[in-house]
Amino acid sequence: MHDRPALAYRLFPPDTDDGRAAGSPPVLLLHGFASDGESDWVAPGTVAALTAAGRTVILPDLRGHGASPAPASGAETTAAAQAADLLAVLDGAGAGTFDVAGYSLGARLAWELADTVPGRVRRAVLGGLAPMEPFTGVDVAALHGAVDGGAEPADPMTGMIAGMVRSKGERAKALAFVVEGLHDSPFDPKAWAGPTPPVFVRGEDDVMTNGIERIVGVVGGELIVVPGDHFQALAGAEFRGIVVRALGE
Repeated sequence: MHDRPALAYRLFPPDTDDGRAAGSPPVLLLHGFASDGESDWVAPGTVAALTAAGRTVILPDLRGHGASPAPASGAETTAAAQAADLLAVLDGAGAGTFDVAGYSLGARLAWELADTVPGRVRRAVLGGLAPMEPFTGVDVAALHGAVDGGAEPADPMTGMIAGMVRSKGERAKALAFVVEGLHDSPFDPKAWAGPTPPVFVRGEDDVMTNGIERIVGVVGGELIVVPGDHFQALAGAEFRGIVVRALGE
């Protein structure tokens, strides 16, 4: 798995030396589908808030996103394959124990990563997490056909996803492979593998997170509702503050 091109990532050191977070592990930030680390975490100010609190931040772009290489097949983007990508980033950054905050797809992959290396995850914030795999119902063959210039998918959901990925231009084919990989490794959350249950965050108008209470009830942890829909919640000051407070020092 590690002979594939590595993910692109950036390291942000703490911008304070007052010792508030001395000895704290780095924070891994995982962005959502069809986005990147810059859009989801730098632009809203989350990276700046964490580094101001004395934390080191590891900010990767997932495979097929941002500055990272495109996958050549869905096998490269299953949940397990993406967790292996992220583990390689952590190892490359010299991170043993780490905290993690993920949003949407990033939250789903944070869960997979905790399953993969449970002894290394300290605390987690999972925002915008869908309680089931959103891509399970996608007609993968029709999606690839539409992205390659073929017929529009008959299935409305597949058509919506096709429109979303085509809007990303040259990244469309890579994103279709990301959908395929997740379709083939659907999210089926059970026990949280880390030592401390996650803090879950959802937007009050975010229909993608409907039913998240079921997962919270199974694994424990806290559910915090913030203003906005799926995209507004991520960009809001409330979510940013929750990430900093919940991950602590």
